[in-house]
Amino acid sequence: MHVNPIIYAPMKFAMIVIAVTAVLVLALEACLRLFAGFGSPLIYIADARIGYLLAPSQRTRRFGKRIEINEYSMRSPAVAVTPPALRVLLLGDSVANGGWWTDQGDTISAILARQLSLVAAEGGKIPPTASPNVEVLNASANSWGPRNELAYLQRFGTFEARAVVLLINTDDLFATAPTSLPVGRDRNYPDRKPPSALAEVFSRYLRQAEPVPEELKAVQAEGGDRAGRNLEAIRQIQEIALDKNSHFLLMMTPLLREIGNPGPRDYELQARRRLAEFTQKQGITYIDFLPLFNSEKQPETLYRDHIHLSPTGNHFVSEALSAALAQLLRGSGGK
Repeated sequence: MHVNPIIYAPMKFAMIVIAVTAVLVLALEACLRLFAGFGSPLIYIADARIGYLLAPSQRTRRFGKRIEINEYSMRSPAVAVTPPALRVLLLGDSVANGGWWTDQGDTISAILARQLSLVAAEGGKIPPTASPNVEVLNASANSWGPRNELAYLQRFGTFEARAVVLLINTDDLFATAPTSLPVGRDRNYPDRKPPSALAEVFSRYLRQAEPVPEELKAVQAEGGDRAGRNLEAIRQIQEIALDKNSHFLLMMTPLLREIGNPGPRDYELQARRRLAEFTQKQGITYIDFLPLFNSEKQPETLYRDHIHLSPTGNHFVSEALSAALAQLLRGSGGK
């Protein structure tokens, strides 16, 4: 069969272009998956009371950082069937969770577990009844506030933890009520895996963000005394912890702009005073990291952005928490 060379040459060129393009697309897809972790984001599930949770039992890597979510939607290994000698339950938002920018081993909970294990092994401040068998559970999610954390505790309980730790940041004093509206709508809260890594990159970075739904705007515009509602949620968290014979400890990290001068804004100072008075009234062990961060020569090294901590910051917080927990447990005779 004779093929006209005038027609065959363009067809051959087109086929070569298509083949080369396909190879490049596949190579780019593979690189995005292998080196950046695109195509496998963490998945969220909606919850009527908690608002949303990280879907249980998932594991991924983002930009080389390991992320593991256990069967209770915690950023922790699977919960031990038999409670260890020392179990701590950490509740928090993205600061406690660490997000995609923090490797599993560099989260506050992972660092704290190693520190407490060392203290126990060396016969330090943790009572002799404690052994190096330490477990720190990390129940947290991005943008959670005290009311989300309370709802989680009401759903799942304290897991027989000897201490319940609530880690908040200044913004959490003004957190709104739990809502599931962002799940599946906001690109940061996907409810399913994307068809490909390229599709995720396009959706996350190239496609224009969807407008904020009117219902979500209404939630974000919650009026009245937000700080008061969040303090009440903290009180209920303390109540649950004490009812389960757990110690309760509250910590608050500042925003980067609060460090140095001029310091917190007027409305933040007012909320901070309310929190300090509240903790005194409730007899809550409370660590305010603002003066501690201010005492550092280079406090900016404790942060990765305006609110989230760097691995250095996570170590700083974990060390302070480890010392406070050791003192609490020592004071209670190992209770």
